[in-house]
Amino acid sequence: MKLLISNDDGIFAQGIRSLANHLAEAGHQVKVVCPDQERSATGHGLTLHHPIRAEKVEACFHPQVEAWACSGTPADCVKLALFGLLDTPPDFVLSGVNHGPNLGTDILYSGTVSAAMEGMIEGIPSMALSLGSYSAREFGGAVRFAERFLNQVKASPLPQPMLLNVNIPAVAEAEIVGVVMTRQGIRRYIDTFEKRVDPRGKTYYWLAGEVLEDVEDPQQAVINDDLPTDVQALRQNYITITPLQYNLTHTTALTDFQIWHNKNSAD
Repeated sequence: MKLLISNDDGIFAQGIRSLANHLAEAGHQVKVVCPDQERSATGHGLTLHHPIRAEKVEACFHPQVEAWACSGTPADCVKLALFGLLDTPPDFVLSGVNHGPNLGTDILYSGTVSAAMEGMIEGIPSMALSLGSYSAREFGGAVRFAERFLNQVKASPLPQPMLLNVNIPAVAEAEIVGVVMTRQGIRRYIDTFEKRVDPRGKTYYWLAGEVLEDVEDPQQAVINDDLPTDVQALRQNYITITPLQYNLTHTTALTDFQIWHNKNSAD
């Protein structure tokens, strides 16, 4: 398969090297276009006010991998690849493997998910892959899962282009319980801004905080009460797969809002 791989951790991150090299060795045609430095938590931002540069990178990757380091955001990287660098569109877009999980509401900020979402927007099946730890450096389970999944897609294509958000437990492969379909959970943080003073006496702020346990969303529980959340399942050492969409319409709220709107319009 023709694969485009990106990330938000940057060109020299171990996660993307492990994924790209493994899939190239498995016989796939791999192109890498990713940021030239870490751009985590950039969301789906685009570069509009200055040029985007891309340079070929030959070190770090399998000889069969074509790689570019891009000065833009993760979403920029995929856009540039699809419309400026690749001769033909890929069969599949992958993003990752990210250093750290992308669960629940984290996906709203995730550059990893946004890179994969850009592929989905262009009608290309896409997958975001994240390892459930910021400190772990063993990506074998994640890359072998990706290889198995792509083999399944090649044998039996997905029913429609979709974005799959995948989180892999940061444990030994023997300890992974299985693969489970999940719904998006909610992760809340206690956000704090540390106030500091730089050497020139000017005040600046550093975002800090800690994650809380996932909080159940009553609406989602009603809709998909037979599925665990991604946060719950990853904690139980499952590989989680959550289909995502870019249409943010709150469909279950449409009726309630329409009733409210009609009532207040009548008044």
